[in-house]
Amino acid sequence: MPEAYIIDAVRTPVGRRGKGLAQVHPLDLAAAPLRELVGRQDIDSAEYDEVILGCIDQLGPQAMDVARNAWLAAGLSEDVPGTTVERQCGSGQQAVHYAAQAVMSGTADLVVAGGVQSMSAIPLSHSNRAAAEFGFADPFTGSESWAARYGDQEISQFRGAEMMARQWGLDQDALEEFAVRSHERALAAQAEGRFDREILPLAGLAADEGPRTPDRAKIASLPPIVEGGLHTAATASQMSDGAAALLLASEEAVRRHGLTPRARIHHISARGADPVMMLSAPIPATAHALDRMGLTIDDMDLVEINEAFGAVVLAWLTETGADPAKVNVNGGAIALGHPIGATGARLMTSLLHELERSGGRYGLQTMCEGGGQANVTVIERL
Repeated sequence: MPEAYIIDAVRTPVGRRGKGLAQVHPLDLAAAPLRELVGRQDIDSAEYDEVILGCIDQLGPQAMDVARNAWLAAGLSEDVPGTTVERQCGSGQQAVHYAAQAVMSGTADLVVAGGVQSMSAIPLSHSNRAAAEFGFADPFTGSESWAARYGDQEISQFRGAEMMARQWGLDQDALEEFAVRSHERALAAQAEGRFDREILPLAGLAADEGPRTPDRAKIASLPPIVEGGLHTAATASQMSDGAAALLLASEEAVRRHGLTPRARIHHISARGADPVMMLSAPIPATAHALDRMGLTIDDMDLVEINEAFGAVVLAWLTETGADPAKVNVNGGAIALGHPIGATGARLMTSLLHELERSGGRYGLQTMCEGGGQANVTVIERL
């Protein structure tokens, strides 16, 4: 099968909701890494086959195919079509999968994949609670078929996180300790300049805004997100703004344009699990991917698993037996933030750069997604 190579990857800083990137229009937010990525190559932008971006809540400034519009806003060729992907929090990662599949099938040679999300511009609306708050009907109300299978129980990421915490026997102290470690790792990575090569400064912001010195007493004093629950704002991902983009190329494009691949796509897959618990799918998805590859979790030099909630990662660690020292080594979404449609591409960008910095060979990425789904990508550094 033809190879799909990662040529380059770049991202904006991750801004806190309402802070550094809040006034940047989503098209401009996405256009920045697109313009930078294409500008680094000596290739006319008309030569690209497609741009694919992940984005959730495609409303207002994120509506009408934000991928295509951002490409045009970046001043790039009108000849190139765009597609916007929505697989909940895995949208940016799925965009990379679609790009890799296009290249590996031989139907495309140069594809840009990534994601964008302005949570400052568009409020989070993918839970019953948020939907009610903003006057939207949740997506399940009125469906007799759904009710026949799952009843009228709440379908919510917040409820799912609590279900996971209780099923895996996690307490609030374990969740808070995990959150502290995420911030400490992110702060250490920033201090050492580990993110500098991957970040494109934007709107005066040159670093991720989320990481801050953890205060255990303050963390312990926060109220639960769900009444009687274990997770608080400190042990869940931050609402954020950001964008990221990667360039994937075929062997033919590498030869024709004299490109230097930085990694190759070694594996892509996705699996589903319980849509009510919602967030546990990375566990069976990882097992499925490793089985398909004939590798073990110990063969992975680095892992990026999205820190949507502390329970997601802690349960995954328990079930996979992964070495915590290899997982989210530079912190995760609890500290760095989670611009939901862009995070999949942000994680891939950071994984690539950290493999290069550390000299690792294989990097695995996975993340929980609404609907009880999870993507798994394994890249091999070249």
